[in-house]
Amino acid sequence: MANVCEICGKGERSGFNVSHSNLKTKRTWKPNIQRVKALVKGDVKRVNVCTRCLRSGKIQRAV
Repeated sequence: MANVCEICGKGERSGFNVSHSNLKTKRTWKPNIQRVKALVKGDVKRVNVCTRCLRSGKIQRAV
């Protein structure tokens, strides 16, 4: 599954793990993406949405 929200575009972020001795290794942070049935322009579709968009009401879940 793609790690991108179809509503806000939030995706994977990259950075470093930093140890006590200040060694740096690459790492990634993935958003909490859920595949949900939602109303999109009056039709029920399955979309990949981050939990922030679900919680804030940017998308209407289909019942």
